[in-house]
Amino acid sequence: MERKYALSHNNGTSALMAAFFALGLQPGDQILVPTATFWASILPMMWHGLVPVFCESEGKTLGLDVEDLKQKINPAVKAMVIVPLWGIPSDYDALISFATQHDLKVIEDASHAHGATYKGSPIGSFGDISVFSLQGDKLAPAGEGGVFLTDSYEYWEKAVCMGDITRIIELDTPSQRFAATSFGIKTRIAPVSAAIGLEQLNQLDQNNKIRRDNLVRLSDALEHYGFDTFKDTTNRKRTYFEFLAKAPNHGLSKEVWIQALQAEGCVVEQPRYPLVHEQPFFTEGAFRSILRIEDSKVPSYLAGGFEQTRRLNQCMIKFPSFPNAADEVLDAYIQAIHKVGRHQEKIKEVLE
Repeated sequence: MERKYALSHNNGTSALMAAFFALGLQPGDQILVPTATFWASILPMMWHGLVPVFCESEGKTLGLDVEDLKQKINPAVKAMVIVPLWGIPSDYDALISFATQHDLKVIEDASHAHGATYKGSPIGSFGDISVFSLQGDKLAPAGEGGVFLTDSYEYWEKAVCMGDITRIIELDTPSQRFAATSFGIKTRIAPVSAAIGLEQLNQLDQNNKIRRDNLVRLSDALEHYGFDTFKDTTNRKRTYFEFLAKAPNHGLSKEVWIQALQAEGCVVEQPRYPLVHEQPFFTEGAFRSILRIEDSKVPSYLAGGFEQTRRLNQCMIKFPSFPNAADEVLDAYIQAIHKVGRHQEKIKEVLE
């Protein structure tokens, strides 16, 4: 990926904190974010006094729904966070167009999408700032680590000043004067993690191909019974950080598919990300301990709502991502899918 500036971090969460800091936003400014994501896409902004405005996801890519963004935009909104969830590129044309129309800064939390592309351009090349996690189960694991990417020297220098004392010493601008203290945070990646991460990045294409080949085979079996597996399209080439498939709205329910596949020995389960807006940190007001701004500038965070996103989550089944699966293991899963799929009517009769 050709971006002008990169800065390694001790994890993706720190890189996101640096991204929100670097944009120069002010306390009380609002950021459009999905509620269907990992918490790190959201909480780091709040340490800078920035306010998340939760938004719906759409069903085609599981990315931010532009129609809902139109309902949430207001003069206080200054930025948005795009999350290519599970490695599936969002509708970048629509999202970047919306951001441009409303003069919003864009952060890509691309932590699931190492190697994915949209219309031939790498995910991570679209935002004002983009962040990748290198945590242990990511597609390019460093044990722990993260990367901050941008084409803006100003943003990169602010990120350096926030947490990388050694890099501050090397600056040839007036910001070098902060070298003795930084801005009070230390976010450098550990050298061992950096070495591991670099080697994993060198193997990224090869490892992504193994997952892709395995999961395309699995997808073919699932699609035979009406599952949506979010496979590649003309515009989108996804990666497979995790593999979730959307169960059909006919035949067996999602819960019965899970139960039946588990009975065949498959490791399948519910999605592991709860909706962020419903977590006690928000609903019980714990966010006020770090978001120290006037209550009038903070939306009401209540459980419920977001029915579109909720329906999507309720349809999803999580399968293994098969990074190194032997053919016989993958074949066993495919056979189990066909066995359950062929006997749906009998299974329903038993349940009735």
